[in-house]
Amino acid sequence: MSATKRVGFIGLGNMGTPMAANLVRAGHDVVAYDLAEERTRGFAQAHAARATQSLAELGAHAEIAITMLPSGHEVREALLEAQGGALAANLRPGAIVIDMSSADPVGTRTLGGDLAGRSIALVDAPVSGGVPRATDGTLAIMVGGDAAAVAAVKPVLATMGKNLFEVGGPGCGHAMKALNNFLAATSSAAGAEAIAIGSRFGLDPAVMTDVINASTGRSFVSENLIKQHVLSGAFATGFALGLLAKDVKIAADLAEQIGVDAPVGRLVSGLWSEARDALGGAQDHSRAWEHWQRRAARKAAE
Repeated sequence: MSATKRVGFIGLGNMGTPMAANLVRAGHDVVAYDLAEERTRGFAQAHAARATQSLAELGAHAEIAITMLPSGHEVREALLEAQGGALAANLRPGAIVIDMSSADPVGTRTLGGDLAGRSIALVDAPVSGGVPRATDGTLAIMVGGDAAAVAAVKPVLATMGKNLFEVGGPGCGHAMKALNNFLAATSSAAGAEAIAIGSRFGLDPAVMTDVINASTGRSFVSENLIKQHVLSGAFATGFALGLLAKDVKIAADLAEQIGVDAPVGRLVSGLWSEARDALGGAQDHSRAWEHWQRRAARKAAE
């Protein structure tokens, strides 16, 4: 493969749009696709890129096809089912699919086997860092897959991320992403509970946050979420509640699938699923704190 790649990019949401834009800026020949035609047109106009509503056209173009979609279900549909399975049918033997979504790692291994039967490799490369780091190309990317395929796509991944972690074979990138987000979600749920208890007792949540950040309880959540998004009322991290609930459930389900007893995982997954069901999955994930605070207030009033 040459240094300049023919890339098909599928999924122009909050994260996908800046990631695809960085590929264009790096000089790759990008054809973009999104179910929402207006997004596709808007991306093409804003970045002087090509866009299509035909997965067959995208597949015929691409040496590398990148998916950035809500879950593994949508990834499988885009590759093998949508428009009559046109994408996979039109990818040439030797092409590589990079799934940068958050997906079920067991399902990723199944999908990889299905694509291998067509002589197409699959690399799972989910990301962490949110929209700001997607925009400036400094995402952390967790890469799983066969060594040869991973080596072939690393230069492309490097245009979107600063830290590329090769974490293992097929599915390992998705497993790592789910477990990372499980830890973040656990910290957030525990932080909300600590703030609720402290507030009820008479502590100032802002002062609590300062103390936590100077002490052993500090975390990404305490440093970047509590004051900036919860206490301020901004609730604008850009990461949807439904997506985080999905990631935590992936981690909990993975434990069940491989026979690991994970009581904390089950508990935290339940808390986030409850918040999603109460508020709606499209809400910013930081709004889960509102739900938990209301629940804590009801308990205190009993």
